[in-house]
Amino acid sequence: MHHIHYICQKSKLLLMLCCAIFFCINGVGQTTSIPHLEIKNNRTILIVNNQPFLILGGELGNSAASSREHMQAIWPHLKKLHLNTVLMPVYWENIEPEENRFDFSLVDGLINDASANQLHLVLLWFGTWKNSMSCYVPSWVKKDYERFPHTTGKNGKSQEIISAFSNEALKADCKAFAALMKHIKQIDAAKQTVIMVQVENEVGMLGPAKETIPAALKYFNSNVPDDLMKYLIENKDKLVPELRNKWAAAGYKTNGTWEEVFGKGLSTDEIFQAYFYAKFVDEVAAAGKAEYDLPMYVNTALNRPGVLPGDYPSAGPLPQVMDIWKMAAPHIDLLSPDFYNPDTKYWCDLYTRQNNDLFIPEMRFDSSIGAKVFFTIGHYHSLGFSPFAIESGNDKVNTIIANSYSVLQQLSPLILESGVSNMNGVLLDKKNSTDTLAFGKYLFKISHDNTLGWNGHKNDSLWDAVGAVIIQTGEDEFLVGGSGVVINFLPVDTTYSTGILSIENGSFNNGVWHPLLHLNGDEDHQGRHLCIPLHDWDIQHLKLYRYK
Repeated sequence: MHHIHYICQKSKLLLMLCCAIFFCINGVGQTTSIPHLEIKNNRTILIVNNQPFLILGGELGNSAASSREHMQAIWPHLKKLHLNTVLMPVYWENIEPEENRFDFSLVDGLINDASANQLHLVLLWFGTWKNSMSCYVPSWVKKDYERFPHTTGKNGKSQEIISAFSNEALKADCKAFAALMKHIKQIDAAKQTVIMVQVENEVGMLGPAKETIPAALKYFNSNVPDDLMKYLIENKDKLVPELRNKWAAAGYKTNGTWEEVFGKGLSTDEIFQAYFYAKFVDEVAAAGKAEYDLPMYVNTALNRPGVLPGDYPSAGPLPQVMDIWKMAAPHIDLLSPDFYNPDTKYWCDLYTRQNNDLFIPEMRFDSSIGAKVFFTIGHYHSLGFSPFAIESGNDKVNTIIANSYSVLQQLSPLILESGVSNMNGVLLDKKNSTDTLAFGKYLFKISHDNTLGWNGHKNDSLWDAVGAVIIQTGEDEFLVGGSGVVINFLPVDTTYSTGILSIENGSFNNGVWHPLLHLNGDEDHQGRHLCIPLHDWDIQHLKLYRYK
């Protein structure tokens, strides 16, 4: 009997050992993947610590992260705003003050402080370019303009923009960025404080639309590179119209110089420069990913209507050249717009072409910020959102972003599980005061709260922007989170009428819904609509029904 028990025990131990080996080899149950992008329910989401993650972020002002001491008072403030992620610059001049001597002490301290405050980080690599200029390169790069040549302006004089045709600048940037990524992996891979990285910052050419130094002109007067020509031919019917129309106007030539293929003009100069910017940035990204393969994106300063290439930061990942960037920078995961203008829908529509997933790393921190975060996450399924200079907001915008993020933080599990068809968002103001969205059997006619006329603001010349995210959780059930919206409900099949079965508001705690009030009286105007008043933020659970 004891002998049988001994054999059983040995067999059990052997089985446990085999299982342990199997789990180690296959990474089952024990391995935590590094942050990465993943397709789920026909949309792209960010995975952090093996869980879907929605970035409710804020980008620091350019100099805030240059001092760990300065940041000590800022971390608690950011937590009060309900952020889960901070977009933080890392300055090349700081980590490599002397060539080949790296100092990561500031980076280490800030990563530790973010982790201690339960905040994730997106690092912004201020390398060769920041807002077009080369202002954050180390002094040893700035001073050696023969080794690291600069571009020339319209007046023919050198300007503080390092040339994209500088092989020495490319090698130095790659080396520094790779060293940074290697170090982050060593100190942070287990904690995953750092979840994504921006490569350079708002790359773009100023003055001329393309570089005019001899090395650049040599390439400009040569044939369009084979890889770009091959891409154009293979994707002729899929190119963005801005690029395809340029190629078409020149006769769809399949070889020739840049001007032969795209015609003469500033837009051709921008296409040319975009190719070489994208190649440069891609090599930097590839060097970093070889050390630690985090998701990486590039951001861009959006051009304004009527402004010519060269007068805005040209050739960055702008909509008209996004095909160039997609082809020439395969190590870049996202092309991301920085918003300092009111045309949110217009630009988001452009940046969700070519299978580009939307992430908004910078948005002007004004009173429209709450409405825009609901809209971009709900309608475009954005990976995340981030006002700029998040530490510097006034009381009004701080209240708006804190309340909006609180709603989205509670809804995040459902947002991240939602597919394209069962979640949408709305953005309304005085000019665009209504919108209609379809959800299965129902039409939602959504209006700005001021349209009701009984809140005293109907005739104001300027209305605050309002917005909401709507998630369908069942055939007749919905969650609405937002501020300043009124929703009426119509049937798709007009042989029916639609009624409100119930509305309750409440909150989510660890993913569990806790109802607070039943709103089937004055709050829904006796069954006429759902309302979240202006300057209130709420989550409401809605049940509809149809009747004849």
